[in-house]
Amino acid sequence: MHTGSGDIFLPGTTTAGASSTDRTSLEVDGARVFLVPATGAPAGTVVLLHGAASGTDVGVLSVLARRLPARGVGVARLEMPYRVAGRRAPDRPARLDAVLHAVMDALGRPRPVVLAGRSMGSRVACRCARTTGAAGVVAFGFPLCPPGRPSASAKKDFGRGFGQDPPGRPSASAKKDLEEEAARDGGREPRGSRPSRLPELLAAGVPVLVLQGDRDTFGMPGPDPARHIEVHVLAGADHAMRTRRKDGRDEAEVVDEAAAVATEWIIVRLASARP
Repeated sequence: MHTGSGDIFLPGTTTAGASSTDRTSLEVDGARVFLVPATGAPAGTVVLLHGAASGTDVGVLSVLARRLPARGVGVARLEMPYRVAGRRAPDRPARLDAVLHAVMDALGRPRPVVLAGRSMGSRVACRCARTTGAAGVVAFGFPLCPPGRPSASAKKDFGRGFGQDPPGRPSASAKKDLEEEAARDGGREPRGSRPSRLPELLAAGVPVLVLQGDRDTFGMPGPDPARHIEVHVLAGADHAMRTRRKDGRDEAEVVDEAAAVATEWIIVRLASARP
């Protein structure tokens, strides 16, 4: 049930997979949603959407889930059906989008709400931003183009100024992880086909904050003020926010930076969207 004030309250008990911050959970269309209400006066809601190879209980999404409630923001961590069922391969994009809409219905269509996703989850957020009534989207590691040689369409996108030159090839130690992420990030493109996902980002229709590592082999989207797309570059980070010792930063520092920037942006977006 949604109170209409930006906070989420649902009966039930926390189930397996919940973190120490979660207060309750519910099952929706094969997905599982873990909820933690805001403390104090509620300012809005954030729905967290995971990447293809990991859930919402790790990395920057887990940090947001811990920090936002203290800032008056209720959090819903959405685990997609394929993860709940223990499968490795993500569901089709249309299925992922439908599940998000079902979850929003189950939560009572909370307002104001921001969608925050990592990699595959950022694509889902951008595709569904308008139809879910989101006030904004936070995209951690938007997968502009799968690692490897960009497609002709991606090169054209870069040439128009919507993106920066794609980074070099991944290191040998990261190549396997990146290939798996590319295969599992929900696009299901035929082997050898590497289309740009830029149209999904440009069509979000709401303000978007992209937080992208400068070593992300999935590419670097460019800011687009006309479409209210901002880009915050995470120095030394790759697609998974991992760092190298030679860059003088550790992963925890990058994650903290990303979470801090995203938190402040979310607070501003929710405040501007309140009636």
